Amino acid sequence: MAPHPDRLLPPDPGVRAIARSIYSSVAGAPIYSPHGHVDAALIADNRPFGNPAELLITPDHYVTRLIHAHGIGLDQLGVKNPDADPREIWRLFCSHWDVFAGTVVRYWFESELSEVFGITDVPSAETADQIYDQLTEQLAKPEFHPRELFDRFNIAVLATTDDPSADLAAHKTLAADPDFHGAVVPTFRADRYMSPDVTGWKGYLDELGQAADIDTGSYAGLIDALKARRAYFKECGATASDSGMPDAYAEPLPDAECERIHQAGIAGTVTAEDAAAYRRNMLYQLAAMAAEDGLVMQLHADVVRNYDDASFQRFGPDTGHDLPGPSTFTRGLRRLLNDFGRSETFRLVLFTTDETAFSREIAPLAGFYPSVYVGAPWWFIDTPGAIARFRAAAIDSAGFSKTSGFIDDTRAYCSIPARHDMSRRVDAGFLAELVATHQLAEDEAHDIAAGLVGRIPVNTFRLDRYAR
Repeated sequence: MAPHPDRLLPPDPGVRAIARSIYSSVAGAPIYSPHGHVDAALIADNRPFGNPAELLITPDHYVTRLIHAHGIGLDQLGVKNPDADPREIWRLFCSHWDVFAGTVVRYWFESELSEVFGITDVPSAETADQIYDQLTEQLAKPEFHPRELFDRFNIAVLATTDDPSADLAAHKTLAADPDFHGAVVPTFRADRYMSPDVTGWKGYLDELGQAADIDTGSYAGLIDALKARRAYFKECGATASDSGMPDAYAEPLPDAECERIHQAGIAGTVTAEDAAAYRRNMLYQLAAMAAEDGLVMQLHADVVRNYDDASFQRFGPDTGHDLPGPSTFTRGLRRLLNDFGRSETFRLVLFTTDETAFSREIAPLAGFYPSVYVGAPWWFIDTPGAIARFRAAAIDSAGFSKTSGFIDDTRAYCSIPARHDMSRRVDAGFLAELVATHQLAEDEAHDIAAGLVGRIPVNTFRLDRYAR
């Protein structure tokens, strides 16, 4: 299992030679990961990883969902099942290696196993135990601890995703450590507080109120608490917020109406219609806060969360049964962009799992509004083919500089370099085609490639203080 040096580069020899040159110029560039889900405590504590299954299989719903699609229970893969045997989990993965053929998961795993851990055997039922033992031996070595891998992966910035009530202790520990080279920064994600019909909403309000030392029993108190926690996140290094919403509608309501709905939410009597109106108001209010404090606003919209009821009840969220839905941004964000779209302090990065939205809505919005940026493909479409289609769809309207740079959006820590390398190869091929068809000079293509992995994500996410 030795990944080919020309993987993902164009097949035409002449174009491939250009792509090789472009790729080689950025292959070793630092990684900026401005949106992801790795726990900061993993790096701050720097404890050895437990076992191969715990590290590579169980927490990665890209992996577990496809094995589940072939009849294997999520519990057998260790999801919410601490009694599952990690070696058996690894055997299940290896015996299903064939189901990943042609998928981006296969690409990431081949790169990860080979280049991070030095594995040469192809996973299979016959090789599973041998590979498991090799990985276990590697993980016990100090050079495979999280901080050492952070340096080896050449990560400049790793953004996490954090609830506003989080104390951010791990982030502060890393920021204060003179021996830690790099930045692990929090991202403010207030999803739990947006909809008053969410189960446990009142308890979430109480947690937030305690963290902010502000009474959140009123709508005004909730707004004040969110503002206070945003300020705290900025003090701890945050440059961005994120919102994962059922839709991209943002419409303000009168304060009195918000207070009425807020109290109905606390009482448990809120209607679905009122809850949706409240959520859309809250999205607008977060944009108003972003225009004030400068935290870059990320919006991931129109994903159908927790689609499978039985799986959600048994295993909870983020276990592989979120599904893409059609996206609509232009109509839903009209009021928001009319109010904040030309603001120098406001910045909005739009993400979708609906490929048609790139050319139809997101890129045209980014091609007009100074505040709007096209978020890279994520979940379901963070694949080589989809990234190439994204470039073709978005660049015509928005150009390269109004895109976000690659987003790995992962909990799978050891896959981060493989994911970024994949994007760099695909972009090298895309740029090489523009050179070969005389749409770009080769030196300009090299400059754009460098920008896509450096100045573009740094600029988009306001990471200047962390730039290398």
